[in-house]
Amino acid sequence: MTPISVCIIGKNEEKNIENCLAPLADCPFEIVYVDTGSTDRTKEIAAKYTDKVYDFTWINDFSAARNFALEKASNEYVLFLDCDEYLTQIDVEAVYQALEVHPRGVGMLLRNNYYESNGTPTNYPDRVERLFSRKYFHYTGIIHEQVADLKTDSTLYAGYEIPLVVDHAGYSGGIDAMRKKAERNNALLFKEIKKKPDDPYLYFQVGQSYNGIHDYENSYIYYKKSFALPLNPAEPWVQIMATAYINAMNHTNRSEEALEFFEPIYQHFAGDANFYCSMGNIYLNLDSPQPLKAMAEYLQALQCPDAREEGANSFLPYYNIGLVNEMLGNKASALTFYQKAADLGFVPATERLKELEQG
Repeated sequence: MTPISVCIIGKNEEKNIENCLAPLADCPFEIVYVDTGSTDRTKEIAAKYTDKVYDFTWINDFSAARNFALEKASNEYVLFLDCDEYLTQIDVEAVYQALEVHPRGVGMLLRNNYYESNGTPTNYPDRVERLFSRKYFHYTGIIHEQVADLKTDSTLYAGYEIPLVVDHAGYSGGIDAMRKKAERNNALLFKEIKKKPDDPYLYFQVGQSYNGIHDYENSYIYYKKSFALPLNPAEPWVQIMATAYINAMNHTNRSEEALEFFEPIYQHFAGDANFYCSMGNIYLNLDSPQPLKAMAEYLQALQCPDAREEGANSFLPYYNIGLVNEMLGNKASALTFYQKAADLGFVPATERLKELEQG
């Protein structure tokens, strides 16, 4: 089997590092940990699981730190994890088989992102590029780094799914922690934008920082700047931004603008449950709401293969279909769909059921 090195960079991660490394102990992987200046017990804990613990002087460049870890790996193929990502499922043999089939591709693991939405613990699953050959790829970008071709720096690659699942705890630290993180990230991003004012990915990431702290006015501004530049809709981050841009416009009373912008390019983003849900929200938030068109979008979301019982891709469509039925005067149908959302733990659905049953 092709040897794999797991590479991790971190700083002051003593609350996460053991949860990250312990599940890897039973896997036949080399572990490389690169520390960027910890003052807590992170390095001490990491040393329990690997003798390959290295120091890297922080230069405000995440790609530089990751590429340093690549250099320290003994094997050609590397798997990157973050300290706040905990391995929950893996089929090791199938991972190796996938490498043999895709030796020059980039393996994408499944990440479950946990956060709280409307008082409900929520999971937003996504695929992220993490497994590749260091002969062909490296990292680029000082923050929110991307896998890129080693020779051309192109971020377009042949991606494939790998049977590896992690839980991501990075969004569960509360709004104060998220605000501090956003300020740190944006300070770096604004410096980079001065050097590369025509890079849409940088504006997208600024928008993401603001979105994470619910500053939808600023997230709208920076998503708009990104969409104003040449984009490739096939890139995964552009797909993510489409949904986030719609949500920012809905939150800032710009639903009319959102519909005008996205209707002509709808086909580029169709197929994603979150996009369908966001489009449905546009139709409900128009000055003259179009509930039937909204319902069609929510039904599309439920038919997507990425819809999961644990997360917004399932309970939000159910809840919103209930809302549409209530708007149309179909109380029995509304109760049915609110119940489906409530069964998946969505608190607002439970509350709405009580109100309707008491009314």
